[in-house]
Amino acid sequence: MAAPATAPPPASNLRRVVAASLVGTTVEWYDFFLYGSAAALVFNKLFFPGSEPLVGTLLAFLTYAVGFAARPIGALVFGHYGDRLGRKKLLVLSLLLMGGATFAIGLLPTHATIGLAAPVLLTVLRLVQGFALGGEWGGAVLLVSEHGDAKRRGFWASWPQTGAPAGQLLATGVLSALTALMSDSAFEAWGWRIPFLLSGLLVILGLWIRLSVDESPVFKAALAQAEQRKASATTAEKMPLVAVLRDHWRDVLIAMGARMAENISYYVITAFILVYAVTSAELSKQTALNAVLIASAVHFVVIPAWGALSDRIGRRPVYLIGAIGVGLWMFPFFALIDSRSFGSLLLAVTVGLIFHGAMYAPQAAFFSEMFSTRMRYSGASIGAQFSSVAAGAPAPLIATALLVEFDSSTPISLYVIAAALLTVLAIVCAKETRNTDLSDIGAEAGKQPGEVPGARAELPADSRTS
Repeated sequence: MAAPATAPPPASNLRRVVAASLVGTTVEWYDFFLYGSAAALVFNKLFFPGSEPLVGTLLAFLTYAVGFAARPIGALVFGHYGDRLGRKKLLVLSLLLMGGATFAIGLLPTHATIGLAAPVLLTVLRLVQGFALGGEWGGAVLLVSEHGDAKRRGFWASWPQTGAPAGQLLATGVLSALTALMSDSAFEAWGWRIPFLLSGLLVILGLWIRLSVDESPVFKAALAQAEQRKASATTAEKMPLVAVLRDHWRDVLIAMGARMAENISYYVITAFILVYAVTSAELSKQTALNAVLIASAVHFVVIPAWGALSDRIGRRPVYLIGAIGVGLWMFPFFALIDSRSFGSLLLAVTVGLIFHGAMYAPQAAFFSEMFSTRMRYSGASIGAQFSSVAAGAPAPLIATALLVEFDSSTPISLYVIAAALLTVLAIVCAKETRNTDLSDIGAEAGKQPGEVPGARAELPADSRTS
């Protein structure tokens, strides 16, 4: 049976929830991106000495990719308990894990001090980062999606997504300031530790804000309904993971495909660019960092705009604009960088991130609307994070390897274009979810004969946006 549409929450409460999710995701992405930037700039020398510069960078990016391998595990664990215990508790835990691991990296001895134990410990801490981030994303976007109403869900749910460019902006800004104020030798000796240690202060701020919000009302209502069913049922409720794979396997595959171009293009544009601009275009580290810094600010602004547009024309059209756009942009992207001017580099990165934002902005609402409440954390997290192993994890590694092998950007462009084609295919196969009502209380127990398990209710026609 179709569930009634939920009433819009008070604006002040929704803004507080958005702020809590945004601050938390900003801290988490700051920690995660800080590692990627450090891997491109100094980790090759500090933890993998004795290698050729690009080979050392490959090894540094390999530990970078290890963090992605842990993200699906985090998605499974946090998704399971987030659907059982609530979104808020798991979000606090993910923030503590991520912040603690990042702070520990700032204290880590290098290869010159403890030898091979240094890259091993670095890899372990990277695994903890990946595990935490695998559980963070789903909970953060669901907390906003389930507090808001359907009419503007794309806009409000896109704000936690701005945590990615905000974290990138913060991480790149701190690194850019340090490299500008310090000599290369001082930065490599001790300056690189400062942004990792600053994470401790950011975690305290994030926890203070995140602990001040309430649990999702949609989840609390679904949990109460599940407890009533449990008391009268003769069989136990299925685990969220089992329910997702049984009822939403098609949605999981679509979410994974949708992530391919979004994930791969982002890490090529923001992480690999630091390698390509320095080694191939012969630009300075500072020039590359400044370009990413400014482009990330633009990225932050356009994400909510794309999210608002998805509320008007739908998630799929906006997502397709981004996927097609980023594929078409790849050849001009590298051609502009090869011109070796700051203006061209800035234009290349900024346009690339604008197209990326068209995919990233509607993604939070889009994935949330695919799954039922009691399996939404698991479904959204699994769909998003399992694809990251094949997409974002090896993207800088594959791009660097292609550059080493062919000494050309053409194979890298083709790599991103292939990912864009996969994403276009996934979105074409997806159903439009705009205006879906997330308050599917009792949907599993009260479905009518012939109704698909976990089917999502939609708002009445008179309550939809035009």
